Amino acid sequence: MPLPPSSGAAQHCSIDLANSEIHLPGGKSFDALANPQGTTQWLIARGLVPQDAALQSYCQNRLVNLRSLIRSAFLASISGTPVGPVILQGINAALLAAPSTPLLHQEQGKGFFRAMEHPATQLTEHAMSRLAEDAAVLLSSEEAGLLAQCEAEPCNRYLLKTHGRRHWCSTRCGDRVRAARSYAKKKSRQDSPAS
Repeated sequence: MPLPPSSGAAQHCSIDLANSEIHLPGGKSFDALANPQGTTQWLIARGLVPQDAALQSYCQNRLVNLRSLIRSAFLASISGTPVGPVILQGINAALLAAPSTPLLHQEQGKGFFRAMEHPATQLTEHAMSRLAEDAAVLLSSEEAGLLAQCEAEPCNRYLLKTHGRRHWCSTRCGDRVRAARSYAKKKSRQDSPAS
């Protein structure tokens, strides 16, 4: 990833997912989910699928769609606007795609224990369910008031504002905005007629 994780991305995998595609200066962009291999690696790195997982393009497309839905919900939360029913239906479908309650098991010598079912055929459903659950928890908690979008153009990443003056996802974006302001101020002084 070309930028360090934004504030809140380490605690919320849904922010991390929303930020898996970013726009960079100079018309460049980066998409960690651009292909099935990248998507698989992204999920493995976050412990959402086992190390030996190998997703297909169908699964990649489903995750990219969930990212779009979560980004729309985040934007609606930040702007205070209603989100469309299709977005809520999509996130809720991801929430329901896999069981989220550990089931009861019993093994000889081990006794009873609870564990999540994680069949190999539902890796994507489990990952999507966990990502959607994180987004639902974030959006319905007091932390939702801390959710913000980076104010450095063209960056489109989300963050949790850890203090009131933080408006950028990274030091790099903040430095870029401050440099642009300084340049604009200097140029304004040069362009203004001397009195």
